[in-house]
Amino acid sequence: MAESLRARIGALPFDVRQYMLITGNYWAFTITDGALRMLVVMYFHQLGYSPLQIAMLFLFYEAFGVVTNLVGGWLGARLGLNRTMNVGLGLQIVALAMLMVPAGMLTVVWVMTAQALSGIAKDLNKMSAKSAVKVLVPADSANANSALYRWVAMLTGSKNALKGLGFFVGGVLLTLIGFRGAVVAMALMLGAVLGLSLWRLKADLGKQKVKPKFSEIFSKSRAINVLSAARFCLFASRDVWFVVALPVFLYDQHGWSHWTVGGLLAAWIIGYGGVQTQAPRLTALFHGDARMLTAGWAAALAVLAILMALLPLVQVGWLVVGLLAFGVLFAVNSSWHSYLIVHYARADGVSMDVGFYYMANAMGRLVGTLLSGWLYMAYGLSACLWVAAALVAASALMALALPRQVA
Repeated sequence: MAESLRARIGALPFDVRQYMLITGNYWAFTITDGALRMLVVMYFHQLGYSPLQIAMLFLFYEAFGVVTNLVGGWLGARLGLNRTMNVGLGLQIVALAMLMVPAGMLTVVWVMTAQALSGIAKDLNKMSAKSAVKVLVPADSANANSALYRWVAMLTGSKNALKGLGFFVGGVLLTLIGFRGAVVAMALMLGAVLGLSLWRLKADLGKQKVKPKFSEIFSKSRAINVLSAARFCLFASRDVWFVVALPVFLYDQHGWSHWTVGGLLAAWIIGYGGVQTQAPRLTALFHGDARMLTAGWAAALAVLAILMALLPLVQVGWLVVGLLAFGVLFAVNSSWHSYLIVHYARADGVSMDVGFYYMANAMGRLVGTLLSGWLYMAYGLSACLWVAAALVAASALMALALPRQVA
C-alpha cells in the first residue's frame, strides 16, 4: 500500500507535488504554533500572571512578525522561498528548545525572547507558503484567477483548521505531560518535518530574476496599501477579544477547565478554517466588484460584533453562538483578503508584496493582542467586543478605496 501511495504521488504534476509539500510543511508548523499559544496562555495564567502580563508575553511574538514580513519578503525574493520556509522551521525548533528549561528559568524576559523567535519563524513560514502559491499556479490558463482563489483558500483554510487543532493539542499536552514535555514533543516533530523539507522542496522557488534593493520593501501599489490597511483593522478586531480576553473570561468567570477552553477555541478555529476552504463558493453567491464585496463582507461582520457586544455575557450559551457566527463571517473576510493580496501581487517579486501585506496583518495582531489584555483587565469582555466592532467597521470603510475590479 505504501508503494502504491508513493507511485500515485509521483505521478502527480511537479507543481502539485510542491504545493502538497509546502502545505504539509505549513500544516506541521501551524499545529505547533497553535499549541504553543494555548500552552503559554494557560500555563502562565495558572502561575498567577494577569491578562495584561500574558498579553505582554506575546509582545515580541507579534512585534517581530511585523519586521519579519517586511524583511522576509525581501529575503524570499533574493534567496528563494524554500530557504525562508526552512529557516522558519529551524527558528521554531530553537524557540521550543528555549522553553525546555526548568520552570524557575521561565522568566518573562526569557519567554518573550523565545516568543520573538517563534514570531519570526511563523511569519517566515507563512509568507513563504502564501507566496509560493502565486508561483506554482499557472498564470496563463483561462481560469487562472479562479484556480488561484481555490488554492489560496485551501491553503489558508486548512492551516487555520490545524491551528485550531493545535489549540486543543496544547490543552491536552499541558494536562497529560506538562509544559516542558509538550514543547519537547513538538520540537521533535518539527525536526523531522525540516529534514523532509530540506530534502524535497525545490531550490530557488520564487527567487526574483533581478535581486531587489532593500529600499523596495515598501509597496508602491495603491491597491496593496489599501488592502493592507483593511487587513490591519480586520485582524486587530479579532485578536482584541479572542487572544487573551475570551479564554481568561471563560476560565475565570465561568469556571471552564483547560480542556474545555482549549476544546472550544480549537473547534472554533477548525470550523473557521473549514469555512475558509469554501469561501470561493460563498463569495460567488454575491455579484459585484472587489471593492463592494470586500466592504460588504466586512460590514456584515461589524454588525455581528455590535450584536455580540450587546449580549448578556452571563449567558455563556449566547456568547458561544455569537463566537461561531463571528467565525463564519471572519473566515470569509480573511480568505477573500488572502486571495486579493496574492492576485494583486507582482508575479516577479511576489514575496515582497505579500510580505508587506502580512506586515500589516502582524501589526493588527500586535495591537489587538495588547488591547485584549489591557481592555479586559480594565473594562471587561464587552469593551473588547465594542472595540472589535469599531475596528472591523473601519476595515469596511477602507475597502471602498480598492480598485473596482479584481482583474
